[in-house]
Amino acid sequence: MQHIEITTTQNVTIEYELAGLRERFFALLIDQVIMFFLWMGLFFIFINALGFDSRFMQQVIMGFPIWFTILYTLSCESFLNGQTIGKRTQKIKVVRVDGHNISLSDLLLRALLLVMDYLFTFGALGALLISTTDKRQRLGDMAAGTTVIKIGMHRRFDLSDILNINTLDNYTPQYPQVKQLSEEDMLFIKSVILRYQQYRNLSHEEVVFDLYQHLKSVLEIKIDLSSPLAMIDFFKVLIKDYIVLTR
Repeated sequence: MQHIEITTTQNVTIEYELAGLRERFFALLIDQVIMFFLWMGLFFIFINALGFDSRFMQQVIMGFPIWFTILYTLSCESFLNGQTIGKRTQKIKVVRVDGHNISLSDLLLRALLLVMDYLFTFGALGALLISTTDKRQRLGDMAAGTTVIKIGMHRRFDLSDILNINTLDNYTPQYPQVKQLSEEDMLFIKSVILRYQQYRNLSHEEVVFDLYQHLKSVLEIKIDLSSPLAMIDFFKVLIKDYIVLTR
């Protein structure tokens, strides 16, 4: 598995797992199936409205593989926050490697160069670049400064890696309300702990403080902590409680 560290505009470094060729291939395949059915619907609409022999209809048919692929990809990734329908099924998304929000011009550049990466080269160029580059970038990604990452539960660790479960047999949970959180929430808390331990700077201290305040509110816990290290210890207690209560 390949990973990438992206530093956000708030100077917080987050590690992501890069999407592989397999996920991106199946996402593209699903998108192509969707585009085919959409095109068939448009085809019959144009046929009924303009007739098959019209010059406009002939140009539409000839240019379909190019313009429709660009339009579909740009529209989906713009409205679905860096995802097409295919990418959403594979739980992957487009992000900028510099941590900034992805812009419409970035997505347009990716969509335009998709023609070169896949259509004109039958997918060979895109597959080669994704397989061989450090950040798994196709030509469109390189030009736009983007890459594709896995989202959701694709993490470098899971809850069984967080603590030694065998040492918790006689442990009594302190915050039973932690059960209302999800496993994804707990993995995020663990991620914050790891990032703070690795990068002890003001930005990560702010993240720790914000998470602490959020958890206090959600769990309705009335404790007052002032130091980041005390908050980190509090997070670890929540993780222990969650494991004991949900295993």
